[in-house]
Amino acid sequence: MNIPGIPSIVNDPAGAVIGLDFDGTLSPIVPDPASAKIHPAAPGVLAELGRSVGAVVIVTGRPAAQAIELGDGLADVPGLVVLGHYGFERWENGRISAPPPPAGVPRAAAELPLLLGSLGLTDVAVEDKGRAVAVHTRRSADPDGALELLREPLEKLAAKHGLTTEPGRMVIELRPPGMDKGQALSMFLAERAARSVMFVGDDLGDLPAFAAVRASGLPGVTVCSGSAEVTALAGQADLVVDGPDGVVELLQELRKRIATATH
Repeated sequence: MNIPGIPSIVNDPAGAVIGLDFDGTLSPIVPDPASAKIHPAAPGVLAELGRSVGAVVIVTGRPAAQAIELGDGLADVPGLVVLGHYGFERWENGRISAPPPPAGVPRAAAELPLLLGSLGLTDVAVEDKGRAVAVHTRRSADPDGALELLREPLEKLAAKHGLTTEPGRMVIELRPPGMDKGQALSMFLAERAARSVMFVGDDLGDLPAFAAVRASGLPGVTVCSGSAEVTALAGQADLVVDGPDGVVELLQELRKRIATATH
C-alpha cells in the first residue's frame, strides 16, 4: 500500500476523512436492493477507525436512514455521518436533516408503469427512494439490453419533471439535480477542515467524489471496489481492491498502520 496520501492519513489520522460509498463498497451488490446487507466485518473496523480519524462519512444514493438500517452496527461507529441521496440528506447522531422532497420524483414514479409497459419491460424492478426513483434491470432476462432500451426514455421522463438521470450497475436512477457525491464530499471536507482524505467507491456515481479528492488539494487516495460490471472507475483510482472483501481488508490494514504509528 505504497500510495501517496496514505502516509498523511497514517501519521495525522485526526486530520483524515475516510469517505465510502455503500452498495458495492461496504455491501455486496444483490439482485434486490432491499435485501442488501453490509459486510459483516465493516462496522467493526469502521468503529475502530472512527476512534482515530477525523471523520468517517458514507456518501450514498440511498436514503440515509436506509443505509443505517441495512448497515447493522453502523450507528455505533463513533462520529459517523451518512450523506444520503447524494448529499441531500444527512444522518448524524441518530437524527436526519433534509429539505422537503422534490415534487418531480413522485410524478415521474407515477408515469413509470405505463412507460415500462409500453417498452415491454415487465421484468424490471422499480425502487422508490422517496427523494429519487430507480429502475433496476439486474433481474431482467436481458439486463444490458433492457438498460440500453431505457436510457433515452428515462432521460426524457427525467427532463419532463425537472430531474436528472444517474446511471449505475444495472440501474438508472431519476433524482433531483444540483447535488452529487463530489459536491457532498467537498462540502464535508471543508466543514471538517480535513488535512487528508480517502474515498472508496465502486460505480460511475462515485466519479465526482474521486474528482473532489483530486480538486481538494489535500493528500488524497481514491480506491475502487472492483467488479467486472464497472471498469471506468478502476481506471481513475489510485488503488483497486477486490469488492467489499477487499475494502474491509484495506480498512483493516489502514487501522493497523495508524495504531502502529500512534503508539
